[in-house]
Amino acid sequence: MIINNRLSRVCALGVLLGISLAASAREQATQASAEIRRTGFGVPHIRASDERGLGYGIGYAYAQDNMCLLANEVVTVNGERARYFGPEQATLEERNNLASDVFFHWLNTPQAVAAFWKAQSPQIQQRIEGYVAGYNRYLQERGAPAQCQGDWVRPLVAEDLVKLTRRLLVEGGVGQFAEALVGATPPQASASVQPDAKAFALAAAQQQRFSLDRGSNAVAVGQERSFNGRGMLLANPHFPWVGGMRFYEMHLTIPGQLDVMGAALPGLPVINIGFNQRVAWTHTVDTSKHFTLYRLTLDPNDATRYLLDGKSIALDKTSVAVKVKQADGSLKEVNHTLYSSQFGPVVQWPGKLDWDRRYAFSLRDANLGNDRVLQQWYAMNQAGSVKALQTSVQSLQGIPWVNTLAADDQGQSLYMNLSVVPNVSAAKLAQCSDPRAGLQMIVLDGARSACAWDIDPKAAQPGIFAADQLPQLLRSDYVQHSNDSAWLANPQAPLSGFSPVISQERIGLSPRARFALQRLHSLGSRPINAADLRNMVMDNEVYLAGQVMPDLLEFCANHLATDAQTLQPLCDSLKTWDRHANLDSGVGLVHFINLMEHLQQTPDAWRVAFDPSQPLTTPRGVAIERPAVAKAVREAMLASAADVAKRGLTSTSTWGDVQVSGQIPIHGGPQELGIYNAMQSVPRSDAKREVISGSSYLQIVTFDDHGPHAEGVLAFSQSSNPASPYFKDQTEAFSKKTLSPLPFTDAQIQADPHYRQQVIKE
Repeated sequence: MIINNRLSRVCALGVLLGISLAASAREQATQASAEIRRTGFGVPHIRASDERGLGYGIGYAYAQDNMCLLANEVVTVNGERARYFGPEQATLEERNNLASDVFFHWLNTPQAVAAFWKAQSPQIQQRIEGYVAGYNRYLQERGAPAQCQGDWVRPLVAEDLVKLTRRLLVEGGVGQFAEALVGATPPQASASVQPDAKAFALAAAQQQRFSLDRGSNAVAVGQERSFNGRGMLLANPHFPWVGGMRFYEMHLTIPGQLDVMGAALPGLPVINIGFNQRVAWTHTVDTSKHFTLYRLTLDPNDATRYLLDGKSIALDKTSVAVKVKQADGSLKEVNHTLYSSQFGPVVQWPGKLDWDRRYAFSLRDANLGNDRVLQQWYAMNQAGSVKALQTSVQSLQGIPWVNTLAADDQGQSLYMNLSVVPNVSAAKLAQCSDPRAGLQMIVLDGARSACAWDIDPKAAQPGIFAADQLPQLLRSDYVQHSNDSAWLANPQAPLSGFSPVISQERIGLSPRARFALQRLHSLGSRPINAADLRNMVMDNEVYLAGQVMPDLLEFCANHLATDAQTLQPLCDSLKTWDRHANLDSGVGLVHFINLMEHLQQTPDAWRVAFDPSQPLTTPRGVAIERPAVAKAVREAMLASAADVAKRGLTSTSTWGDVQVSGQIPIHGGPQELGIYNAMQSVPRSDAKREVISGSSYLQIVTFDDHGPHAEGVLAFSQSSNPASPYFKDQTEAFSKKTLSPLPFTDAQIQADPHYRQQVIKE
């Protein structure tokens, strides 16, 4: 809740001052030190004797590579973008600065930040304090890089990392409704900040892209299918290539206590996806609901009051003050009023969630109560087996909005959908939601307290499902996942019977999941090895091409009619295309992308519709014999021919000429086509497409008697600083499909030809 009176503000500031003083006392008592050993591609292997020292090394190394990135995100989560950059500019996510600032002032109140900090273990607090000290040391030594010099780049405090973590928590919930929260205004009232139609259009597009930009693939192989009887893991997260969700590769060691390597998100002093001596794990964005909406029935006499069990209750009103830079450089304070019910903040989305005289809508995000997220990854980093990792997640329930897949050196493979999910049973859905709204967005009746989330005493926080009510599958053959429900993580053991809020069954699989299951099945009974997992990503097969190309080529051969001359070059390119998304794949891929984008919006385009009894092979085929579908195919072909000509592509153009990162050609393509190496790219002014998200930290881990053997690549490279030697080196390696061994033991690290060492002390 936002502070409303001066006394509360003084109290909150006192709490934060207490935090800072306590941190300062610890700093004086313990001088931090760390050893940073860099190997190929600048990957830091950070070793320290204690938690504070480890955090010190992480913060220093991260500042070396990504100071500007982190400084920008800190300004964002502190709600200070309008202060430094003006109200009309936008964040990396294209959100208006002023609206962003109002949202983050609401999210990261002094009380919420202090409560989160207080809930952390001493180990997490020490690591965060060390991180802050390490970052600040590097800033003091070197100053800000050229691209981010300004008074907005300042030393960090521990609260900054708390705010970054809280932003991560709500990515799968209220963070997608920032414009709707800021724009919520009573009927016929005016607001100081009111997002326009363009802002809501961008927000809607970002909601639809959430799983695309943060999707993932994962395969965990158990002893029955593994080449050596031990576990294997493929981690293939698809995350943004820029901004606050950009992974960072590192190796963390406290001798005798911790030894873990992998990737972490900005500002987090733990490994999010990685491996240690005995277990490897990864995450995929889940389909569970992490928030629900509540439709409030308003008091007919006052649209700022709502009825609950027949009683009229006033909406809470809170004021947020944002400092805004003016044209002359001076600062002006803008005050904005936000509203909330007991279910959560009021949100207003024109045409979707309107606030009129009858109804308004509140949003309740389960992860706002999740203060366990850092402790969760801290525990996972130290897990000695799949079972220990599973137990830690069952106990803490700190995973915010992703599934977890893992494998260990004993040959176990595990799938878990143990994220933070509102406790809304199927029965409660039937009683409290409007079935006409469907299940895409859950809207409950806010006029009845009986429709509040249920409380399970076994759950880690009130209002969420307990771990024993969520999908889990331990196998000795394999589990896989590609952002579908939990249903067919392994088709031999379907996961069913859960509340639709958790997981749905008997619904169509994504083309990526169908590709993965087909590929695993095609290997027959022979053992799976690391090359098989690598090829699933790197051979760039376009799965849907096998499902529809025969019909498209049939149309080309017999149905072009008067458009034959115009469409023959397109048909020739489809015929000669290799049905992959490699750099040398022909322009037929561009046409195929255009055609499928059109056909996937065409009703009844599939020849064989989805059949729940045949989920691995349906839908398939294009029903070109149906006049409406044939018309859609013709229109799509004509549009694609015109598009390709406009972009200056020819019969000799390749995919490497089209999709790039800067000037580096990038393979892979749209996940909607069943390309496992999913890439999201956007048009540039030069007719190329710039990659903005997709395969990010690719990791393949196997085990033997000596421990883990890992290979991988960080597709967008380690540093976001163009002046760094690590700005594009891994991107070039990824373009060449090169995965490199990940040095893990001391001997491997010291034998690396690029090895160098730095020791830092406070």
